[in-house]
Amino acid sequence: MDLVDLAFTSALDQARLIRDRDVSPLELTQLYLERIQQLDSQLGSFFTVIADRAIADAKAKTEQLTGDISELPPFFGVPIGIKDLNPVADVPLSFGVKIALQKNVAKHDDSVVTKIKQAGFIILGKTATSQLGSFPYTEPPGFPPTRNPWNLDYTPGGSSGGSAAAVAAGFCAIAQGSDGGGSVRGPAACCGLVGLKPSRGRISNAPVGDYLGGCAVNGALTHTVADAAAFLDVTAGYVTGDPYWLANPDPSFLAATQKAPGKLKIGCITSILPIGDADPICQNATLKVARLLEGLGHEVESIIPDFGDLIEPFVTTWRTQTDVGIPPFFLERVNRWLWLRARFTRASQYVRSVHQLQRFARQVVQMIEPFDVLLTPTYFHPAIRVGAWAKLSSAATIERISQWIAPCPAFNVSGQPAISLPAGFDNNGVPVGIQLVGRPADEVTILSLAAQIEAVQPWAENRPNFGNKSD
Repeated sequence: MDLVDLAFTSALDQARLIRDRDVSPLELTQLYLERIQQLDSQLGSFFTVIADRAIADAKAKTEQLTGDISELPPFFGVPIGIKDLNPVADVPLSFGVKIALQKNVAKHDDSVVTKIKQAGFIILGKTATSQLGSFPYTEPPGFPPTRNPWNLDYTPGGSSGGSAAAVAAGFCAIAQGSDGGGSVRGPAACCGLVGLKPSRGRISNAPVGDYLGGCAVNGALTHTVADAAAFLDVTAGYVTGDPYWLANPDPSFLAATQKAPGKLKIGCITSILPIGDADPICQNATLKVARLLEGLGHEVESIIPDFGDLIEPFVTTWRTQTDVGIPPFFLERVNRWLWLRARFTRASQYVRSVHQLQRFARQVVQMIEPFDVLLTPTYFHPAIRVGAWAKLSSAATIERISQWIAPCPAFNVSGQPAISLPAGFDNNGVPVGIQLVGRPADEVTILSLAAQIEAVQPWAENRPNFGNKSD
């Protein structure tokens, strides 16, 4: 197989090639490390590459292939990137803060990292994130900005921008991300990938208990729906002490991608109050998918939700995550502004905001009751240029962010599963995406529907010119 083709092969197919001994974990790991070394200086998708550890792990796994392979885990030997908000033992953990990268080494694995290792993955390193995961672009001070491999002038999104850029550029077939307000789905949309945000309680946040009132969850960025489903199969599950948990489906999430969803009633959203209409490019991409779904036999109905009750309490709770013990002079200007406002947020204000979000979550879940799935643009306008908002005031930046990511945070608050799928390109050659939102705890339906869409308009063969040339 051509090496570039191999680099862009799906994670499940790579695992199959390894089992069939058509490629070894060492060969695959070396391929990705060489691509990262040669190309990532232009992209900035990794903060830290642990090449020696990855090679040692790959050699050990390659040696295992000489023995009994009947009990190998499902992603045995497949390389992966881990977002640099999640601890990996004995690897620097920066949270997008330069001084932390130099001084902070994780003492333990996150639970999701433990499960990733148990699934057989080989960790290549830590992917770039916006500082503290605060922003839908990835430009933390002290690091080069992370760029979109489809057009280097544009952002890959955030805060899982490094993970998205790495997968889109062929630096790994799959990467872990996290999503507290669109941070997996938005980068997936900007980079032409599948981005799955699971339900609250589906993947454990151990050893911590909760983050952002249960809004933030771990997910994956992949080329295919099947890869996202299989990732969920290996990372889902209760860990002792979790504040939320859900029973896994029987059969698996991967099995859901191989089964037709049946006729569904789908609510289509291209306008949100009080934000207004989506950009025409994102609106047209969504309506195109709506027509496709009608052609597949589904019933589609337009709705206009009102998310006006979300913005103020969400921003109030969001800004508290900037006060994590890092001195404010190490924070970039918007985080510093949020940190100062968090310092003047009374406990009663925070508790009231949490209660407001809980009430809003009920409204959102009630809104979807007449429908099996919601269809929306992932973001309300295409990707912005790198540095586009650098000269705005902090308040104006937050306002722009709120408008851009408008379709995403409501479903973090409600805890519903959502998935972003590729849906075309803007006038600058940068991808745009659509979002499918499921009923509470119903990843099965959105994965089944996503796979049906993928079968009709496959996107996995779409590759950016960046890093896509054979030697």
